[in-house]
Amino acid sequence: MIIASRKHKENIAEYLLYMWQIEDIIRANGLDIDRIKSSVIDKFELTDVQRKEMEEWYESLIDMMRREGVEKSGHLQLNKNVIIQLTDLHLALLKDPRFPEYTAEFYKTLPYIVELRAKAGENPAGEIETCFIALYGMLMLRLQGKEISVQTMEAVAQISKLLAILANDFNLDREEKLFPPEEDLN
Repeated sequence: MIIASRKHKENIAEYLLYMWQIEDIIRANGLDIDRIKSSVIDKFELTDVQRKEMEEWYESLIDMMRREGVEKSGHLQLNKNVIIQLTDLHLALLKDPRFPEYTAEFYKTLPYIVELRAKAGENPAGEIETCFIALYGMLMLRLQGKEISVQTMEAVAQISKLLAILANDFNLDREEKLFPPEEDLN
């Protein structure tokens, strides 16, 4: 909750990956708040107020996961909304000639996206979601101590560059600095 809030303000890409990890932590603990308290919350040094807030945050996420039917897999709508926002921004950046750096990074990343989407089978994710799936997969491989191929490392490095630019542009857009309102001509 504390980490999620900070990440949401500072880096939307890190926030989304963190929230996907939280979803998996909740699933790994059987959507059981008592197990989450002992395996997660109790590991933090918190005041009573912070502990209560964190418990309530996890309880609300558990409730949302149940209501949205993502107990076993999938993502909460609040996380899907982040993907939608980032995809909308991605498309706006590609259409706007003022952002050649972003467009260039996207076209360097596109072969990796196409390859990953082909591996996804019948229901491939969109381009931006595919990038996040790749980064999250890399995170899971690292956490499991598995070996990562050079090709995968190259793909993830390029995907990371693209998402870093997109996350930065997201912050600028949120501050209304990316597409500043046009000056009044009157």
